[in-house]
Amino acid sequence: MDPFFYWYLATWSAACLAAVAIVLRRPAEFDFTRAAYWRFLARPWKLGSFALATAGLTLIAPYTGDPTWDCFDALFMALLTFASAPWAVGVIYRWLRGAAPWYVGYVAGCAWMFSASWSYDLYLVWRDGDYPPTWAANIFASSVLYASAGLLWNLEWREDRGVIFGFMEPDWPAGVADGGFLRLAGYALPFMLIAAVAILSFVLPNPFG
Repeated sequence: MDPFFYWYLATWSAACLAAVAIVLRRPAEFDFTRAAYWRFLARPWKLGSFALATAGLTLIAPYTGDPTWDCFDALFMALLTFASAPWAVGVIYRWLRGAAPWYVGYVAGCAWMFSASWSYDLYLVWRDGDYPPTWAANIFASSVLYASAGLLWNLEWREDRGVIFGFMEPDWPAGVADGGFLRLAGYALPFMLIAAVAILSFVLPNPFG
């Protein structure tokens, strides 16, 4: 493995350990340590869309022609994305607006990078004994999907405002009932199309190639 990747692996590993230490030191400041966040994720339309996307990613992984993508990394990256993206995207939005402390934003950034990139890298180092040559391209591609998923699963309907992203409200992520998927469908469609196009791009022939 190139010496650069030893340095990169050590750097992001230390960053993740620091994030874990922050959460252990201040658990009450992180929404994912509370039951309300998991209830927020457990709404039927969110579970259904997650199951559908995960099945698609996992089932097509062996047929993409990409040697770095198999059913294992497709599955665990999907699970990490569902568990963390709604929280991380919401926290980063709040941090950019000065409504979340820097250390919560830091943990959100690490959760994003670990879910979308570093877990993929680590798995392939373990599987293949070398850092994947696709590591940099994967950061961009997976981050697009991660951000889209985080925005999708933050959609909710409020009687006084209509459809919004839940993290725009002070009671997020506890919030209120979102009124069912039919109220959200038109707003959810663009995010679902992004995921569908990304998945299909791996299996459909390139018309320009």
